[in-house]
Amino acid sequence: METRVALLAIIVEKPENTEKMNALLHQYSDYIFGRMGVPYRRRGINVISIAVDAPSDVISELAGKLGRLEGLSVKAAYSRHTFRDQDTDEDRQ
Repeated sequence: METRVALLAIIVEKPENTEKMNALLHQYSDYIFGRMGVPYRRRGINVISIAVDAPSDVISELAGKLGRLEGLSVKAAYSRHTFRDQDTDEDRQ
C-alpha cells in the first residue's frame, strides 16, 4: 500500500461543531500521527493541524468530510514522496 504524509490545516469558526470534527478524526485515528490545536481567543477561532500518513484517497476523503462541516475550513498539503510499508529510512533519502 502506498501512502503519503500530509498536513491538514483546519480553521474552526464554529466551536459547536468540534464534537463532529473529533468524531471524524477518531474514525481516521489509525492514520493520524500528530495533532496540534491553538485557540486564537482574540478572533474567537481555533487553528488545528493534523499530521497524517495515509493513502491519497483516504486523505482526500477525510479533508472532504471535515470541509463539509459548517464552520470549518480545511486545506491539505501533501508530501511529494510516496511511501510503502516496507520503505526504510535509506529509501526516503
